[in-house]
Amino acid sequence: MIYLDNAATTLRKPREVIDAVVSAMQSMGNASRGAHDEALHASRIIYDTRCALAELFGCSRPDHVVFTCNSTEALNIAIQGAIRTGAHVISTDLEHNSVLRPLYRLQEERGVLLDFVPADRSGKLDYDDFERLIRPDTGAIVCTHVSNLTGEIVDIGRIGKLAREKGILFIVDASQSAGSIPIDMEKMGIDILCFTGHKGLMGPQGTGGMCVREGVEIHPLKEGGSGVQSYRHRQPEEYPTRLEAGTLNAHGLAGLNAAVEYIRRTGLEKIGEKERSLARRFYEGVADLDSVKVYGDFSTQYRGPVVALNIRDYDSSEVSDALSQDYGIATRPGAHCAPRMHEALGTTGQGAVRFSFSWFNTEEETDTAVRAVRELADE
Repeated sequence: MIYLDNAATTLRKPREVIDAVVSAMQSMGNASRGAHDEALHASRIIYDTRCALAELFGCSRPDHVVFTCNSTEALNIAIQGAIRTGAHVISTDLEHNSVLRPLYRLQEERGVLLDFVPADRSGKLDYDDFERLIRPDTGAIVCTHVSNLTGEIVDIGRIGKLAREKGILFIVDASQSAGSIPIDMEKMGIDILCFTGHKGLMGPQGTGGMCVREGVEIHPLKEGGSGVQSYRHRQPEEYPTRLEAGTLNAHGLAGLNAAVEYIRRTGLEKIGEKERSLARRFYEGVADLDSVKVYGDFSTQYRGPVVALNIRDYDSSEVSDALSQDYGIATRPGAHCAPRMHEALGTTGQGAVRFSFSWFNTEEETDTAVRAVRELADE
Protein backbone atom coordinates (compact mmCIF):
# COMPACT_ATOMS: atom_id res chain seq x y z
CA MET A 1 0.00 0.00 0.00
CA ILE A 2 1.23 3.48 -0.94
CA TYR A 3 0.01 5.58 1.96
CA LEU A 4 -0.93 9.14 0.93
CA ASP A 5 -3.37 9.97 3.71
CA ASN A 6 -0.90 11.60 6.07
CA ALA A 7 -3.06 14.67 6.70
CA ALA A 8 -5.40 12.30 8.54
CA THR A 9 -2.65 10.41 10.38
CA THR A 10 0.90 9.40 9.58
CA LEU A 11 1.00 5.64 9.18
CA ARG A 12 4.80 5.33 8.91
CA LYS A 13 6.46 6.22 12.22
CA PRO A 14 10.12 6.44 13.13
CA ARG A 15 11.33 3.17 14.64
CA GLU A 16 12.28 5.08 17.79
CA VAL A 17 8.63 6.01 18.36
CA ILE A 18 7.47 2.39 18.26
CA ASP A 19 10.31 1.27 20.54
CA ALA A 20 9.55 4.06 23.03
CA VAL A 21 5.88 3.07 23.30
CA VAL A 22 6.72 -0.61 23.78
CA SER A 23 9.32 0.22 26.42
CA ALA A 24 6.91 2.54 28.24
CA MET A 25 4.22 -0.11 28.37
CA GLN A 26 6.69 -2.41 30.10
CA SER A 27 8.14 0.09 32.56
CA MET A 28 5.82 2.99 33.37
CA GLY A 29 3.59 3.49 36.36
CA ASN A 30 1.12 6.37 36.78
CA ALA A 31 2.71 9.82 36.80
CA SER A 32 2.07 11.90 39.94
CA ARG A 33 0.40 8.92 41.64
CA GLY A 34 3.30 7.63 43.70
CA ALA A 35 6.97 7.96 44.61
CA HIS A 36 8.08 4.54 43.42
CA ASP A 37 10.47 4.21 40.49
CA GLU A 38 7.79 3.30 37.93
CA ALA A 39 5.65 6.37 38.74
CA LEU A 40 8.68 8.65 38.80
CA HIS A 41 9.83 7.28 35.45
CA ALA A 42 6.47 8.21 33.92
CA SER A 43 6.65 11.69 35.48
CA ARG A 44 10.12 12.29 34.07
CA ILE A 45 9.16 11.22 30.55
CA ILE A 46 6.07 13.44 30.60
CA TYR A 47 8.07 16.42 31.85
CA ASP A 48 10.76 15.83 29.23
CA THR A 49 8.03 15.80 26.57
CA ARG A 50 6.65 19.12 27.84
CA CYS A 51 10.13 20.63 27.62
CA ALA A 52 10.73 19.29 24.12
CA LEU A 53 7.41 20.65 22.82
CA ALA A 54 7.90 24.01 24.54
CA GLU A 55 11.23 24.34 22.75
CA LEU A 56 9.77 23.20 19.43
CA PHE A 57 6.89 25.70 19.55
CA GLY A 58 8.57 28.67 21.24
CA CYS A 59 6.46 28.36 24.39
CA SER A 60 8.19 30.14 27.26
CA ARG A 61 6.98 27.79 30.00
CA PRO A 62 7.08 23.97 29.80
CA ASP A 63 4.49 23.79 32.59
CA HIS A 64 2.09 25.57 30.22
CA VAL A 65 2.27 22.65 27.78
CA VAL A 66 -0.97 20.78 28.48
CA PHE A 67 -1.61 17.28 27.16
CA THR A 68 -4.86 16.06 25.61
CA CYS A 69 -5.79 13.06 23.47
CA ASN A 70 -5.72 15.08 20.20
CA SER A 71 -6.13 18.57 18.79
CA THR A 72 -9.93 18.26 18.80
CA GLU A 73 -9.92 17.95 22.58
CA ALA A 74 -7.36 20.75 22.86
CA LEU A 75 -9.45 23.07 20.68
CA ASN A 76 -12.61 22.29 22.63
CA ILE A 77 -10.87 23.07 25.92
CA ALA A 78 -9.39 26.28 24.53
CA ILE A 79 -12.51 27.56 22.78
CA GLN A 80 -14.99 26.64 25.49
CA GLY A 81 -12.67 27.55 28.33
CA ALA A 82 -11.21 30.87 27.18
CA ILE A 83 -13.97 32.63 25.20
CA ARG A 84 -16.39 34.57 27.35
CA THR A 85 -20.18 34.58 27.04
CA GLY A 86 -21.47 37.07 24.47
CA ALA A 87 -18.04 37.77 22.97
CA HIS A 88 -17.49 38.39 19.27
CA VAL A 89 -15.18 35.84 17.60
CA ILE A 90 -13.51 35.90 14.20
CA SER A 91 -12.61 32.67 12.41
CA THR A 92 -12.15 31.66 8.75
CA ASP A 93 -13.66 29.52 6.01
CA LEU A 94 -10.58 27.28 6.14
CA GLU A 95 -11.49 25.74 9.48
CA HIS A 96 -11.92 22.11 10.44
CA ASN A 97 -15.00 21.07 12.40
CA SER A 98 -12.78 20.87 15.49
CA VAL A 99 -12.95 24.66 15.43
CA LEU A 100 -16.33 25.20 13.81
CA ARG A 101 -18.49 22.97 15.99
CA PRO A 102 -17.25 24.31 19.34
CA LEU A 103 -17.80 27.84 18.00
CA TYR A 104 -21.30 27.03 16.78
CA ARG A 105 -22.05 25.52 20.18
CA LEU A 106 -20.94 28.71 21.93
CA GLN A 107 -23.09 30.68 19.49
CA GLU A 108 -26.14 28.63 20.48
CA GLU A 109 -25.50 28.25 24.20
CA ARG A 110 -23.60 31.39 25.25
CA GLY A 111 -24.63 34.00 22.72
CA VAL A 112 -21.19 34.21 21.12
CA LEU A 113 -21.24 36.24 17.90
CA LEU A 114 -19.35 34.81 14.93
CA ASP A 115 -17.82 36.24 11.78
CA PHE A 116 -15.79 34.28 9.23
CA VAL A 117 -13.09 35.63 6.96
CA PRO A 118 -14.18 34.28 3.55
CA ALA A 119 -12.00 32.18 1.27
CA ASP A 120 -12.00 32.80 -2.45
CA ARG A 121 -12.45 30.08 -5.09
CA SER A 122 -8.81 29.05 -4.73
CA GLY A 123 -9.04 28.85 -0.95
CA LYS A 124 -7.10 32.04 -0.19
CA LEU A 125 -7.85 34.66 2.46
CA ASP A 126 -7.76 38.44 2.23
CA TYR A 127 -5.91 39.46 5.40
CA ASP A 128 -7.45 42.92 5.38
CA ASP A 129 -10.74 41.18 6.23
CA PHE A 130 -9.44 40.35 9.72
CA GLU A 131 -9.01 44.02 10.57
CA ARG A 132 -12.29 44.91 8.87
CA LEU A 133 -14.21 42.41 11.01
CA ILE A 134 -12.73 43.49 14.35
CA ARG A 135 -15.24 45.19 16.65
CA PRO A 136 -14.98 46.69 20.15
CA ASP A 137 -16.36 43.45 21.61
CA THR A 138 -14.11 41.09 19.62
CA GLY A 139 -12.70 38.68 22.18
CA ALA A 140 -10.89 36.10 20.09
CA ILE A 141 -9.54 35.12 16.69
CA VAL A 142 -9.49 31.37 16.06
CA CYS A 143 -7.89 30.01 12.92
CA THR A 144 -5.96 27.15 11.39
CA HIS A 145 -2.31 27.40 10.42
CA VAL A 146 -2.68 25.18 7.34
CA SER A 147 -5.83 24.14 5.49
CA ASN A 148 -6.29 20.39 5.64
CA LEU A 149 -8.03 20.53 2.24
CA THR A 150 -5.96 22.85 0.04
CA GLY A 151 -2.66 23.11 1.92
CA GLU A 152 -2.97 26.90 2.11
CA ILE A 153 -0.56 28.22 4.77
CA VAL A 154 -2.09 31.04 6.77
CA ASP A 155 0.17 33.97 7.73
CA ILE A 156 -0.17 33.37 11.46
CA GLY A 157 2.47 35.96 12.31
CA ARG A 158 0.52 38.70 10.54
CA ILE A 159 -2.73 37.80 12.27
CA GLY A 160 -0.99 37.38 15.63
CA LYS A 161 0.56 40.85 15.37
CA LEU A 162 -2.87 42.34 14.72
CA ALA A 163 -4.45 40.40 17.58
CA ARG A 164 -1.72 41.45 20.01
CA GLU A 165 -2.06 45.11 19.00
CA LYS A 166 -5.83 44.99 19.56
CA GLY A 167 -5.65 42.96 22.79
CA ILE A 168 -7.53 40.02 21.23
CA LEU A 169 -7.00 36.40 22.26
CA PHE A 170 -5.42 34.40 19.42
CA ILE A 171 -6.04 30.64 19.24
CA VAL A 172 -4.26 28.64 16.52
CA ASP A 173 -5.04 25.13 15.23
CA ALA A 174 -1.65 23.66 14.27
CA SER A 175 -2.98 20.20 13.41
CA GLN A 176 -1.57 20.33 9.87
CA SER A 177 1.61 22.29 10.57
CA ALA A 178 3.15 20.99 13.79
CA GLY A 179 6.25 19.02 12.91
CA SER A 180 6.89 20.35 9.41
CA ILE A 181 6.44 24.14 9.55
CA PRO A 182 8.33 26.32 12.06
CA ILE A 183 6.16 27.76 14.85
CA ASP A 184 7.24 30.28 17.47
CA MET A 185 4.43 31.33 19.78
CA GLU A 186 6.19 34.40 21.10
CA LYS A 187 7.28 35.74 17.71
CA MET A 188 3.91 34.93 16.08
CA GLY A 189 1.78 36.40 18.85
CA ILE A 190 -0.04 33.13 19.59
CA ASP A 191 -1.87 32.89 22.91
CA ILE A 192 -3.03 29.27 22.66
CA LEU A 193 -1.51 26.77 20.23
CA CYS A 194 -3.41 23.50 19.76
CA PHE A 195 -1.68 20.50 18.20
CA THR A 196 -2.04 16.77 17.66
CA GLY A 197 0.68 14.17 17.95
CA HIS A 198 -0.31 11.69 15.27
CA LYS A 199 0.11 13.76 12.10
CA GLY A 200 3.19 15.81 11.24
CA LEU A 201 4.73 15.17 14.65
CA MET A 202 4.80 11.46 13.70
CA GLY A 203 3.75 10.34 17.18
CA PRO A 204 1.09 7.88 18.34
CA GLN A 205 -2.63 8.43 18.03
CA GLY A 206 -4.23 9.53 21.28
CA THR A 207 -1.64 12.25 21.90
CA GLY A 208 -1.86 16.01 21.49
CA GLY A 209 -2.22 19.14 23.52
CA MET A 210 -1.94 22.87 23.75
CA CYS A 211 0.66 25.46 24.65
CA VAL A 212 -0.72 28.36 26.69
CA ARG A 213 0.94 31.76 26.91
CA GLU A 214 1.62 32.93 30.44
CA GLY A 215 -1.27 35.04 31.74
CA VAL A 216 -3.96 33.37 29.61
CA GLU A 217 -6.81 31.91 31.66
CA ILE A 218 -8.63 28.77 30.50
CA HIS A 219 -11.52 27.34 32.51
CA PRO A 220 -11.23 23.53 32.86
CA LEU A 221 -13.46 21.42 30.64
CA LYS A 222 -12.98 18.40 32.90
CA GLU A 223 -12.34 17.91 36.60
CA GLY A 224 -11.16 14.85 38.44
CA GLY A 225 -8.09 13.08 39.68
CA SER A 226 -4.87 15.04 39.58
CA GLY A 227 -2.57 13.28 42.01
CA VAL A 228 -2.12 16.53 43.95
CA GLN A 229 -4.30 18.75 46.17
CA SER A 230 -6.78 15.91 46.53
CA TYR A 231 -8.80 17.61 49.29
CA ARG A 232 -9.73 20.58 47.13
CA HIS A 233 -13.34 20.58 45.92
CA ARG A 234 -12.32 21.92 42.52
CA GLN A 235 -9.55 21.20 40.06
CA PRO A 236 -6.18 22.73 41.06
CA GLU A 237 -5.60 26.14 39.47
CA GLU A 238 -2.00 25.69 38.38
CA TYR A 239 -1.05 24.71 34.84
CA PRO A 240 -0.82 22.06 33.53
CA THR A 241 -2.85 20.24 36.23
CA ARG A 242 -5.74 22.67 35.77
CA LEU A 243 -6.53 21.12 32.38
CA GLU A 244 -5.25 17.55 32.84
CA ALA A 245 -7.85 15.71 34.91
CA GLY A 246 -7.31 11.95 35.01
CA THR A 247 -4.49 9.67 33.96
CA LEU A 248 -2.47 10.89 31.00
CA ASN A 249 -1.57 8.69 28.04
CA ALA A 250 2.00 8.34 29.28
CA HIS A 251 2.73 5.44 26.93
CA GLY A 252 1.71 7.56 23.96
CA LEU A 253 3.58 10.58 25.28
CA ALA A 254 6.75 8.49 25.49
CA GLY A 255 6.30 7.85 21.80
CA LEU A 256 5.62 11.53 21.14
CA ASN A 257 8.77 12.44 23.03
CA ALA A 258 10.78 10.12 20.78
CA ALA A 259 9.06 11.59 17.71
CA VAL A 260 9.95 15.17 18.66
CA GLU A 261 13.55 14.10 19.23
CA TYR A 262 13.55 12.45 15.79
CA ILE A 263 12.27 15.69 14.23
CA ARG A 264 14.87 17.74 16.11
CA ARG A 265 17.66 15.42 15.01
CA THR A 266 16.50 15.17 11.39
CA GLY A 267 15.60 18.84 11.04
CA LEU A 268 12.08 20.23 10.94
CA GLU A 269 12.72 22.38 7.89
CA LYS A 270 14.36 19.46 6.07
CA ILE A 271 11.29 17.35 6.75
CA GLY A 272 8.96 20.10 5.55
CA GLU A 273 10.97 20.71 2.40
CA LYS A 274 10.84 17.04 1.39
CA GLU A 275 7.09 16.78 2.03
CA ARG A 276 6.38 19.94 0.02
CA SER A 277 8.67 18.74 -2.77
CA LEU A 278 6.75 15.49 -3.10
CA ALA A 279 3.42 17.31 -3.14
CA ARG A 280 4.73 19.69 -5.82
CA ARG A 281 6.03 16.75 -7.87
CA PHE A 282 2.59 15.15 -7.73
CA TYR A 283 0.80 18.41 -8.58
CA GLU A 284 3.01 19.05 -11.59
CA GLY A 285 2.35 15.52 -12.81
CA VAL A 286 -1.45 15.94 -12.92
CA ALA A 287 -2.09 19.67 -13.29
CA ASP A 288 -2.01 19.63 -17.10
CA LEU A 289 -4.91 17.19 -17.41
CA ASP A 290 -8.08 18.80 -18.74
CA SER A 291 -10.27 16.31 -16.89
CA VAL A 292 -8.59 16.93 -13.52
CA LYS A 293 -9.44 19.88 -11.31
CA VAL A 294 -6.87 20.68 -8.61
CA TYR A 295 -7.93 22.92 -5.73
CA GLY A 296 -5.81 25.59 -4.06
CA ASP A 297 -3.26 28.20 -5.01
CA PHE A 298 -0.09 26.57 -6.34
CA SER A 299 1.53 29.81 -7.43
CA THR A 300 3.64 29.65 -4.26
CA GLN A 301 6.01 26.83 -3.35
CA TYR A 302 5.43 27.37 0.36
CA ARG A 303 2.31 25.43 1.18
CA GLY A 304 1.23 22.36 3.09
CA PRO A 305 2.04 18.96 1.52
CA VAL A 306 -1.54 18.43 0.36
CA VAL A 307 -3.07 18.17 -3.13
CA ALA A 308 -6.86 17.86 -3.42
CA LEU A 309 -8.47 17.15 -6.77
CA ASN A 310 -11.42 15.77 -8.66
CA ILE A 311 -11.61 13.84 -11.92
CA ARG A 312 -14.42 15.01 -14.19
CA ASP A 313 -17.70 14.73 -12.31
CA TYR A 314 -16.84 11.43 -10.63
CA ASP A 315 -17.76 11.19 -6.98
CA SER A 316 -14.60 11.60 -4.90
CA SER A 317 -15.32 8.39 -2.96
CA GLU A 318 -15.50 6.45 -6.23
CA VAL A 319 -12.11 7.76 -7.31
CA SER A 320 -10.52 7.12 -3.93
CA ASP A 321 -11.88 3.57 -3.92
CA ALA A 322 -10.45 2.93 -7.41
CA LEU A 323 -7.07 4.25 -6.26
CA SER A 324 -7.14 1.87 -3.32
CA GLN A 325 -8.51 -1.23 -5.01
CA ASP A 326 -6.77 -0.99 -8.39
CA TYR A 327 -3.51 0.76 -7.51
CA GLY A 328 -2.95 0.17 -3.79
CA ILE A 329 -2.93 3.90 -3.01
CA ALA A 330 -4.54 5.21 0.17
CA THR A 331 -6.15 8.67 -0.10
CA ARG A 332 -8.99 10.53 1.61
CA PRO A 333 -12.22 11.45 -0.24
CA GLY A 334 -15.26 13.42 0.88
CA ALA A 335 -15.68 16.58 2.91
CA HIS A 336 -12.58 16.30 5.14
CA CYS A 337 -14.50 17.86 8.06
CA ALA A 338 -14.05 21.25 6.33
CA PRO A 339 -17.58 22.25 5.23
CA ARG A 340 -17.04 25.98 4.78
CA MET A 341 -13.99 25.41 2.60
CA HIS A 342 -15.93 23.03 0.35
CA GLU A 343 -18.63 25.69 0.06
CA ALA A 344 -15.99 28.22 -1.00
CA LEU A 345 -14.49 25.80 -3.54
CA GLY A 346 -17.88 24.71 -4.87
CA THR A 347 -17.32 21.04 -4.03
CA THR A 348 -20.01 20.34 -1.43
CA GLY A 349 -21.66 17.67 -3.58
CA GLN A 350 -18.63 15.99 -5.08
CA GLY A 351 -16.17 16.35 -2.24
CA ALA A 352 -12.52 16.00 -3.21
CA VAL A 353 -9.79 13.37 -3.27
CA ARG A 354 -6.93 14.42 -1.01
CA PHE A 355 -3.35 13.23 -1.49
CA SER A 356 -1.15 14.13 1.49
CA PHE A 357 2.55 13.42 1.81
CA SER A 358 4.93 12.66 4.67
CA TRP A 359 8.64 12.39 5.33
CA PHE A 360 8.48 8.63 4.72
CA ASN A 361 6.96 8.84 1.24
CA THR A 362 9.21 8.55 -1.81
CA GLU A 363 9.47 9.98 -5.30
CA GLU A 364 8.70 6.52 -6.69
CA GLU A 365 5.44 6.38 -4.73
CA THR A 366 4.59 9.89 -5.88
CA ASP A 367 5.17 8.99 -9.52
CA THR A 368 3.00 5.91 -9.14
CA ALA A 369 0.20 8.11 -7.83
CA VAL A 370 0.63 10.44 -10.82
CA ARG A 371 0.34 7.53 -13.24
CA ALA A 372 -2.77 6.29 -11.45
CA VAL A 373 -4.53 9.65 -11.70
CA ARG A 374 -3.57 10.02 -15.36
CA GLU A 375 -4.94 6.56 -16.16
CA LEU A 376 -8.19 7.20 -14.30
CA ALA A 377 -8.51 10.55 -16.06
CA ASP A 378 -8.16 8.82 -19.45
CA GLU A 379 -10.92 6.27 -18.82
